Amino acid sequence: MQVQELVTLVPWTIVAQICNLFLQVYLIKRFLFKPINEMLAKRKAMADAQIADAEKAKNEAQAMKAEYEADLANAKDKAGEILATAQKTAAVRSDEIVKAAQAQAAAMKTKAEAEIEQEKKKAVNEIKNEIGGMAMDIAGKVIEREINEEDHRKLIDQFIENVGEQS
Repeated sequence: MQVQELVTLVPWTIVAQICNLFLQVYLIKRFLFKPINEMLAKRKAMADAQIADAEKAKNEAQAMKAEYEADLANAKDKAGEILATAQKTAAVRSDEIVKAAQAQAAAMKTKAEAEIEQEKKKAVNEIKNEIGGMAMDIAGKVIEREINEEDHRKLIDQFIENVGEQS
């Protein structure tokens, strides 16, 4: 019987195993690592593109937000201007109404004063006529003679002056 050695080094086996190892490494590299690396590169490119798209969308959203805020500020400014204009218009209109009412009141006052003055003159003239008649009667009785028209006027004027001074 022959004893077989448990560990033996056979040079041709070592060379065959090394060649087999290189062949396996080459095949793995060519058919496994290269496609996997290509697939990883594609995934990375796709992820980078998605990140770039997200950044672009974010920038667009920020631009839209800034534009919206600017439009909102412009709308608030316009609303403030419209409100200020309306207030000014209302103030001017109320001033005009007040002035018109004051003018109307002044006109009514002037008219009333004119009417009062006219009524006063009318009343004075009526009183003159009555007093004149009374004065003629009294003068006629006192003097017992008839007074002519000119004397009559003089007496009336004197009497009115005396009455005007007393009142």
